[in-house]
Amino acid sequence: MPSITELSPKLLWQWFATICSIPHPSHHEQALADFIIHWAKQKQLWVEQDQTGNILIRKPATAGMENRQPVALQAHLDMVPQTNKNTPHNFLTDPILPYIDGDWVKAKGTTLGADNGIGMASCLAVLDSDDIAHPALEVLLTASEETGMVGALGLQANWLQSQIMINTDTEEEGEIYIGCAGGEDVDIRYPITWHAITANEEAWHIALTGLRGGHSGAEIHLNRGNAIKLLAQLLEQTATQVRFRVADIAGGSVRNAIPREAFATVIIDRAESEQFKTVLAKLTDELKVALSQAEVNLTLELTSVTANQGVSFEQTVTLLDLINGLPNGVIRYSDTLPEVVESSISLGVLETRQQEIKLTLLARSLNEHGQDAVVSLVRSVCRLARADVKFSGRYPGWEPQAESAIVKQTKALYDQILGKESVIKVIHAGLECGLINKVYPHMQMVSIGPTILGAHSPDERCHIPAVAIYWQLLTQLLANIPEKK
Repeated sequence: MPSITELSPKLLWQWFATICSIPHPSHHEQALADFIIHWAKQKQLWVEQDQTGNILIRKPATAGMENRQPVALQAHLDMVPQTNKNTPHNFLTDPILPYIDGDWVKAKGTTLGADNGIGMASCLAVLDSDDIAHPALEVLLTASEETGMVGALGLQANWLQSQIMINTDTEEEGEIYIGCAGGEDVDIRYPITWHAITANEEAWHIALTGLRGGHSGAEIHLNRGNAIKLLAQLLEQTATQVRFRVADIAGGSVRNAIPREAFATVIIDRAESEQFKTVLAKLTDELKVALSQAEVNLTLELTSVTANQGVSFEQTVTLLDLINGLPNGVIRYSDTLPEVVESSISLGVLETRQQEIKLTLLARSLNEHGQDAVVSLVRSVCRLARADVKFSGRYPGWEPQAESAIVKQTKALYDQILGKESVIKVIHAGLECGLINKVYPHMQMVSIGPTILGAHSPDERCHIPAVAIYWQLLTQLLANIPEKK
């Protein structure tokens, strides 16, 4: 099987292969950061890392480009760590294993990290090159974007010198992003009391798997099933006919991915276990029919296990009411931007702890009113369930600047390269541009990138021809930056 390092543009793909070889999930990017800093110093480039973990690298303008406006290229260092159910992979120690499948690059059983590894590779390839014309160049690589835009939130003023920024986190060929949603983390804690299992009870483990998952912003409108919500729905419906107690419940792994799997261990009176299995099987069959188009691989497995304790039936029902009642998915579409989601929320992680059940959600909106409305919905549901809720890390959206010079230039070049009209869009997923623009309000910004499908899931794949087109656009943009004003 050919290596990705043989693909074109070769320097970009070589850098991506290097990035894949160094583990860099969110909050564990320092090994990759150290490698890049060491490389930049060897290359005799100015490089600095701030206290948040962001890296800034500077490269002088190439000959004849000294009087052009300085430009910053921007990407994030981290990737979302997701594996398939039966894939043994330690994201802290194991490399990502990319491979070529036709026109696509994929990873063996895990997320690929093309989001935003391809963008990062393109930035480093420009720094590494000797034959790409560009003005005075800065490359900003931010820390832990995927878990709350940590690096962008901690970005200091007066660090960057550029007048223009090209963000590389767009994931669709032919699209130019000029705005995005803001977001906010939601942490819910539901206190629980344990009761020992009795001699008349037995435990069963339920595994709901096989869902498509995906990006909780960019793909929130596609009607994909949320495994946590679907499992809670099945259990709540079952609880209307058979009493049982929850001993453990969990699902998802990161707040910004639609959960593909969810699990529960329940305790049932032995005399009612057959009825429980019958009811659950019937409800599962009905769910499969209802989602036969959206989730063709949905599977539910029931296994006999051992358990020592569970919460009461009454607390089980309240917990299921809480999970069931929480808003999830698209809340509202924009009035002014056709087919663009204004506000949404996604339940990303569910875990059972010693004294509580914890739920982690990510709320997004294009505007403050929409964000406040989603927060209000969640707060009301938590109040009814007597659950504690905390909202944190709110970050602003990126206000579109459709008439800026860099947007017009990007569109003109893209149209020429594609031989057709490119599309200017506002995306519902979060980009760091909003936070960066808050610190650097006079900086013009645009976001571009190649086609990446299935981001935040093991189905993630990057379109090889689109990478070549993206590289052509990026390098032509750099070569045609206008003169300083």
